[in-house]
Amino acid sequence: MRTPCCLLALGLGLFLLLSVGAADERVQSSKILAVFPFTGRSQYIFAEQYLKELARRGHNVTVINTFGSDKNEPNFRVIGATKIHELMAAFAAAGFSQPAGQWKMLSMTTEFLNMLTANVLEDAAVKALLESRETFDLLIMETVQNEALFGLGQHFGALTIGISSYGTDRHIDELMGNISPLSYNPMLLSSRTEQMSYEERLWNVWEAAVVWLHKRLVHLPTQRQLYGKYFPQAQQSLEQVMDSFSLMLLGQHFSLSYPRPYLPNMIEVGGLHLEQQRTVQPLPADIAEFVEQSPHGVIYFSMGSNIKSADLPPSTRKVLMETLGALPQRVLWKFEADQLEDKPENVFISKWFPQPDILAHPNVKLFITHGGLLSTIESIFFGKPVLGLPVFYDQHLNVQRAKQAGYGLAANLWGSNSTELQSLIHELLDNPSYAEAAQIKSKLYRDQKETALERAVWWTEYVLRHEGAAHLRCASRQLNFVQLHGLDTWGVLGAVAVLSLLVILFVLKLLIEALCYVISKRRRGTENKLKEQ
Repeated sequence: MRTPCCLLALGLGLFLLLSVGAADERVQSSKILAVFPFTGRSQYIFAEQYLKELARRGHNVTVINTFGSDKNEPNFRVIGATKIHELMAAFAAAGFSQPAGQWKMLSMTTEFLNMLTANVLEDAAVKALLESRETFDLLIMETVQNEALFGLGQHFGALTIGISSYGTDRHIDELMGNISPLSYNPMLLSSRTEQMSYEERLWNVWEAAVVWLHKRLVHLPTQRQLYGKYFPQAQQSLEQVMDSFSLMLLGQHFSLSYPRPYLPNMIEVGGLHLEQQRTVQPLPADIAEFVEQSPHGVIYFSMGSNIKSADLPPSTRKVLMETLGALPQRVLWKFEADQLEDKPENVFISKWFPQPDILAHPNVKLFITHGGLLSTIESIFFGKPVLGLPVFYDQHLNVQRAKQAGYGLAANLWGSNSTELQSLIHELLDNPSYAEAAQIKSKLYRDQKETALERAVWWTEYVLRHEGAAHLRCASRQLNFVQLHGLDTWGVLGAVAVLSLLVILFVLKLLIEALCYVISKRRRGTENKLKEQ
């Protein structure tokens, strides 16, 4: 016969077990809102498999992007704020070749980001969602500088997770309270790596200071206006919602870039878009025939999703066709038009290619790329050397890292001629060191205890299980710039040191004056005695 104490303990244990089970069930069926305001597909492609995996695990996922979707998938709803593409019609890839000062570029970027922010919040379906009584447990926010959009978290009373396809930068570090010494952490938009000379470190600090100043004088005031306009009933200020991130998922990995400090709620998930558990799919018949019947191998050429080869200036396209047409290899060129006038016979064009499956093919020997991070990661994953033609954003930095690691070279898309490009391509194909370096990089990246997707899903549900995981929050977020960098404490210590030095100098001055007085007095006394004699 069981005693009352045993029955009580049994009942308590059963209650705790049921409570934990109920909590796990709530976590496994959370309502999640994901927002991706960028017009480029690559940012959304980076996170798409992750979001769909959350839906497959029983979470109810609503996605706001700029593309929409024509698929109906369980637990997965897409709201397409597509009007932005009409507003973007005037922008062309060729415009990125025009030089501009840093302040002007930052102001143009702010104007562009403000347009993206307004596009999402002005969308009729998004407005209907905001005006509904629907609630969410979690907001997953693409963390570019659309700070007004962060207000969706407070509007729906949701926890906030950030996700960045390019990894971290000064803005994300600031959001999380992370310390990134400028001595070896290059600015994202520069072509510098972590190995900087004195001059490069000097420019790195200067550019960081300009970015910091522009953000406070130009960018944040405009985002604050948008926040006030679209969230007039907000219970939190813009600064408070900027301080609300529970976790940051970063599209980087130390094997892809370099070791650097992160807080425990900043998780590297570089390669999140790769379906690493799936088998490589056979290529479409026409592409497979083209690739497999090339005795000299195949070069794959793609400028990504944001830069369209069809929009390149005619002079640039002419140089590219002269270069590719002179090669013995066959070339797959992602070209966003049905026809390419004067296309070389060894070139196969298509508006779309199954890029991972192409890079996985053993007869593909080289990847000519714009240097976007997703393409860079895929080139490493499949061990292919690269020729980088960077245009903007983090592409210059990614290509420089490829050069530094020995698996790539760089060229100027706008300024290189056919002879220069051919020389670089032959060097990459004929010198085995580039392919060997790519294979070494691939081995380092693949050596992980779990995939980036598994890691991202686990940490997402960790935040849900622990209702924001406040224990991961760094105390640095409670400090202002002066306090965080110890300028107040170092200032006091410096002032004390200077004051002490001044006191010592003053005392020495008095001692010297007294000594001089004594010496002078004794000298006069000696002179007087000599005169009397």
